[in-house]
Amino acid sequence: MYAPDIPPAEPVFRPLIGSSDMRKYASTVTAALVLALSGCAGAQGGPESGTSGAPTTLNIATLTKTTSMDPATAVGSGLPFFQPVYDTLIKREPDGSYSPMLATEWAYDDSNTELALTLRGGVTFQDGTAFDAAAVKANLDRFKKAGGPDAANLAGLKSVEVVDATHVKLTLERPDPGLLFYLSDSAGLMASPAAFAKADELKTKPNGTGPYRLDGAKTVIGTKWVYTRRSDYWGAKLPYDTITMSVFDNETAIVNGIKTGQIDTAVLQDVGQQAGIKSDPGVTVADYPFDFQGLLLFDRGGKVTPALREAKVRQALNHALDRETMLSAIRQGRGEITAQVFGPSSTGYVKELDGRYPYDPAKAKALLQEAGYGDGFTMHLPRITAIVNDALAASMQTDLGKVGVKLVWDQADTSVMKKIFIDREYSGMVMNIGQSSNDWIVVRTLVLPGTFNMFGTTDETVGKLVAEIQGKSAEAAKADFQELNTHLVEEGWFVPFFRMTNLLVSDKDVKAVPQAGMAVPSIYNYAPA
Repeated sequence: MYAPDIPPAEPVFRPLIGSSDMRKYASTVTAALVLALSGCAGAQGGPESGTSGAPTTLNIATLTKTTSMDPATAVGSGLPFFQPVYDTLIKREPDGSYSPMLATEWAYDDSNTELALTLRGGVTFQDGTAFDAAAVKANLDRFKKAGGPDAANLAGLKSVEVVDATHVKLTLERPDPGLLFYLSDSAGLMASPAAFAKADELKTKPNGTGPYRLDGAKTVIGTKWVYTRRSDYWGAKLPYDTITMSVFDNETAIVNGIKTGQIDTAVLQDVGQQAGIKSDPGVTVADYPFDFQGLLLFDRGGKVTPALREAKVRQALNHALDRETMLSAIRQGRGEITAQVFGPSSTGYVKELDGRYPYDPAKAKALLQEAGYGDGFTMHLPRITAIVNDALAASMQTDLGKVGVKLVWDQADTSVMKKIFIDREYSGMVMNIGQSSNDWIVVRTLVLPGTFNMFGTTDETVGKLVAEIQGKSAEAAKADFQELNTHLVEEGWFVPFFRMTNLLVSDKDVKAVPQAGMAVPSIYNYAPA
């Protein structure tokens, strides 16, 4: 799942930690929708064009929205709403790699606790204020203190030092391998410090260094966003004069809009809608894997469900589920079976682990017997129907029941988030979670104590590997990430089902490129076909 008010990250559920992350996730699961950016075309239908015939307006479709344009409260999963107006310090390319944006160079010291940034000169915000090191410090300090959903990403930022106008130094309390990712994400969005005195205005009148301005006369925050080209933008000219994003309440409306030429591009999650449009000769499609669906086990210490303390019990749960049948029946085969929470775009991904737990009820029963639970046990899970439909609920109950595990679904009510994340009444939860291209985001979200490891369970191997990873670059830590991933799978920390394949759909006039680690493309990933 991917929604702008939600994890990680990049996370929806974008990999997050802390109470603010819980609130972000709570809004996500309640919405239980995928972010698919939207917009409406001109009155004649189809993309608006200039005299040359090339489209001048890009119309993107979305099921969800952001309620504020103030970057201090931005969520990384809603980045496309902010990108037209705000540049980030570092740009994240479609493959997840980093390239210069407002920062042209960056380097860590030997301890990986100090990051030196060289900034681009000659850049101004929309209000004419100069972008410089002081502006970077003001934005990062404000982001950290604002308490937004992603504020925890900068929790370890000890200080921001202005060296001179084009150089700034970030000092961390301890190494954080995710820092470059954060600076290419919500924490890296730069707004004019001159606007901070009237912070409420930023909610509807964004003021950044980006390639577009928000057209206030045509925009209704929460319903439709219209961005028009900024003539004095410092960087390369993007191919569209105007970008629009509009909210739809269902994917049927989005598909109809694409077919009638009112929408140029969107990401579809519903397999029925995917099947209905793939054969349309007027569109181009690309598979867009991002989320995995699975049972996240919070209670590996056995505080709520004592049986889960045993690794063999957790392994039994993995063997008990018929993932192939689940994928076929629920997703029409649109996805890939997996037993790992690290996605293919991450360095910690190990292909062989996808098939680590084949469907084997006999093996599951034997493991339960060895763990001392030959007579089975009962496990209560909360059921949010937008994620756990009838078919999935029945499939899990049947498969687990065959090996002696009685699964009881508790229907979600208005207090479900408090019961899950505050009162900690449940030992796990079925969720759809985005697989970040940044390995450390996965670790922060699912492995370290926090929202999705609410009981703070760990072991010696995890502690050792996490400590080693923190002191290394992402590339140097590749073997450690893969060892950690393997250990988590072998210990049955989680019960993933499959990676879900979404569909990136565009009309014949637009070429759209998927974005690694995001549920939708960045605005830089669109161009005339």
